Amino acid sequence: MKSQFTDTQLSHILDQSLIYQCACPAQVAKHIIGLRDLFAYQQGCLNQTDTDVAVHQRIATDAQRAHAALEECLHAVLVLEQWDMPTLRMPASLQKSPRII
Repeated sequence: MKSQFTDTQLSHILDQSLIYQCACPAQVAKHIIGLRDLFAYQQGCLNQTDTDVAVHQRIATDAQRAHAALEECLHAVLVLEQWDMPTLRMPASLQKSPRII
């Protein structure tokens, strides 16, 4: 599956949201990770049995479409919020007091 963001980059976005309490980009990142897991699971099913190939193929295809749409969404949100795209650092203007965990 083509990806704009690596798993490491998505984790970095999630980590910053936990520290600075900014949940919106993290929610999108979390669902992108979930779609990757769903796609991988469906690919495994496709390789194990041919009884439900059409079902698993449909789910995998739609997971790919949703993944692409959410990656575009995440990119747009990060640009709108003025994140530093090379480092994926949240801008200071969005950083709230860090949460103590």
